[in-house]
Amino acid sequence: MQKADQTLWENKEGFTISTNKDFLDKEMIHRFLSEDSYWVKGITRELVNAFIENSILCYGIYDGDPATAKQVGFARVVSDFVRFSWLGDVFIIPEYRKKGLGKWLISVITSHPKLKGTSFQLATKDAHSLYAQYGFQPLEQVENRMARSLNWEAVNDAYRINK
Repeated sequence: MQKADQTLWENKEGFTISTNKDFLDKEMIHRFLSEDSYWVKGITRELVNAFIENSILCYGIYDGDPATAKQVGFARVVSDFVRFSWLGDVFIIPEYRKKGLGKWLISVITSHPKLKGTSFQLATKDAHSLYAQYGFQPLEQVENRMARSLNWEAVNDAYRINK
């Protein structure tokens, strides 16, 4: 049974998920996102640190005790815990894929008591079938939705990052 304040989950294979930001390997997260991801390739370490700090929940997956073990995955959530949640930057490092860790991570996130009732959104290029297993579906009434494009120049200016 998951409690609203639960911050640690363990599975029978010895992996752990934690929402304690102190355990996050920010260097590994930055390296993966800036070098291997398709969605924020080239992102600076400063911006990764900022989005971790500003996200309501960050989930790390560890191969053992999160205080000492290697971090093997990550995801973060932006939410007001009432109406809106956004899931982003979800990844498992390549050598740990095909072990069910991604499914476990999404299961833990989507079962959070304060997230499971919210309008939960995400963007993906290639993992639609994974997310569909947890209730995500294409947007309805897309004609009623609007978005403002990401402006990296303005973001970098706000954080005083010279590119």
